[in-house]
Amino acid sequence: MVSKGKQDFLYKEDNNKIGLPKPKEKRIIFFGNSITQGWSSFTNYFKENNYVNRGISGQTTPQMLLRYNDDVINLKPYAVIILAGTNDLAGNTGPTTIEKIFDNIKSMTEISSANNIKVFLCSILPVYDYIWSSGIFPSNDIIKLNIVIKEYCKSGIATYVDYHTSMKDERNGLKNEFTYWNETHNKYDGVHPDKKGYLHMEKIIQKKLKEIL
Repeated sequence: MVSKGKQDFLYKEDNNKIGLPKPKEKRIIFFGNSITQGWSSFTNYFKENNYVNRGISGQTTPQMLLRYNDDVINLKPYAVIILAGTNDLAGNTGPTTIEKIFDNIKSMTEISSANNIKVFLCSILPVYDYIWSSGIFPSNDIIKLNIVIKEYCKSGIATYVDYHTSMKDERNGLKNEFTYWNETHNKYDGVHPDKKGYLHMEKIIQKKLKEIL
């Protein structure tokens, strides 16, 4: 069983400060792990658009589900963009399955829908191998999970956002041009985007958001 830790309350103070949306405000929350959290360090996308970043590094979908009410539902957003699942496949909180990961993503989606929040489910970014947990080679599982998410979105409960197709290389890993060089490991990170990677993602998600804003 996953229980709340200190990091789950990372945004407690910020959530209290932000309060409820102003009249006619269409609040947009990006919810995820380090890929979402780190986004704000590379570009001004969130500041320029007044989007809310609620990513926490290292988290898996069961951990994210535990804080979902605090960091999403209680903030009354118009829409939420969920990018989750890669840390599950990396084994950050132990062994799991594609079915369990999807069930958690599905739960977040259904909770949002019940609260009249529009949901955007993002494909997991391509990964050939995890730099902190090498030897897993998750590329095929990522593709399988993305297919399940995409099919689920066809029901109309959520909008699918495809980062994977245009960011993958010939190994179904993240293109070197979209990630950064890790000097400690003397190779490309292969999981987290660099500035060019985030700018590419911004074009994709912004096109989707324009459809509802």
